[in-house]
Amino acid sequence: MKKSTSEIIEELKQKGYTNIYIWRDSKDTEYDWHTHPFEEIRVMLKGEMIINTKDSTYHLKPGDILNVPAGEVHNAKVLSDCEYICGSKI
Repeated sequence: MKKSTSEIIEELKQKGYTNIYIWRDSKDTEYDWHTHPFEEIRVMLKGEMIINTKDSTYHLKPGDILNVPAGEVHNAKVLSDCEYICGSKI
């Protein structure tokens, strides 16, 4: 059974994530190489995107989850209009 957005958000809160929000990007949006000061999570709801780290490439689709450790250098390219849940462990 597929979880609702509110159920996913509640689970993230229970796992210690804060600053949880839904973000939307348009096709062809790109984020240059950068880092975050805290562990980040992305839960794809709609669309597709590629996130690259120095060691791996992740092709995210609806239902996929990616944890990005604090300080991990990464970039992103949005392949189609997408929507995803973001959260941080502060």
